[in-house]
Amino acid sequence: MQQPKTMNLTEWGLLVLLSVLWGGAFFFVGVAVVELPPLTVVLARVGIAAAILLGLTLFLGHSLPRRLSAWTPFLVMGLINNAVPFSFTAAGQTMVSVGLATIINGMTPLFTALVMASFREERLTMNRVVGVLLGVGGVVLISRPGADMEDARLLGIGLCLAAALSYGFAALWGRRHLAEVPPLMSATCQLLSSALIMTVVAAIVDRPWTLPMPSTEVWMALGGLALFGTAIAYVVFFEILTRAGASNVMLVTLLMPVTALLLGNMFLAEPILVYELAGAAIIGLGLLSIDGRLPRWAMRVISERLAISGRC
Repeated sequence: MQQPKTMNLTEWGLLVLLSVLWGGAFFFVGVAVVELPPLTVVLARVGIAAAILLGLTLFLGHSLPRRLSAWTPFLVMGLINNAVPFSFTAAGQTMVSVGLATIINGMTPLFTALVMASFREERLTMNRVVGVLLGVGGVVLISRPGADMEDARLLGIGLCLAAALSYGFAALWGRRHLAEVPPLMSATCQLLSSALIMTVVAAIVDRPWTLPMPSTEVWMALGGLALFGTAIAYVVFFEILTRAGASNVMLVTLLMPVTALLLGNMFLAEPILVYELAGAAIIGLGLLSIDGRLPRWAMRVISERLAISGRC
């Protein structure tokens, strides 16, 4: 198995920037769902982001696919990478805190490993088994009985887990059907597809034109969610993916909760709970186990200790 590339200072800076953008996205959703239904929030998110990236794509001289069959991969990707997980997460955030939703999102690489193994794309190695088990342990700790768990909060956790699972299937679909598509084109076309999907779904379920006009704070949150948490975040994500590889870009899930927890605490008065931090740490260990960093570090420490003992 190829080891992750060592990242330079610029790539680490991009990773931190992405963690702020995506961690901030959970915060913006948390602000918006106070006044707007989740599906309407998602429609605004993908619709505005699609318009931004479409303008950028056309400005750079690219053209969109002209055949309907060429749009099929993007429609599926828009469904399972945007419409479904964004909707599950937004609905979940009506029941759980910003920080907790972000922590649960850290299960995405663990679910991805299971999906890839189930469809024979990647082997389910011992490192990955241990990583998945650690991730499950982290979620169990977060959802532990006796932690003032009402049914709504449990449902919110379940919805956020479903979103993470959907991202796992999106990774599989992207590998099989979009691997040769330029990153900006992939992001633009899938966002256009998800905007179409969410227009239909939100029109049927929420009827956004009948809703009261949201406050200025919510409009600002929607703008920030679409511009920073979606459009710009996609560009940064693909830049890191190209420069540093998939294993390194997955580290963003370790950093995102920091941004989300701080924003939720400072602006939404959400408490930072010790058992949620412990669960996040365990899920993080699972991620490090999956991509091999934790086992390599452990083996290096053991080898150094044995070498020191042998010289004594």
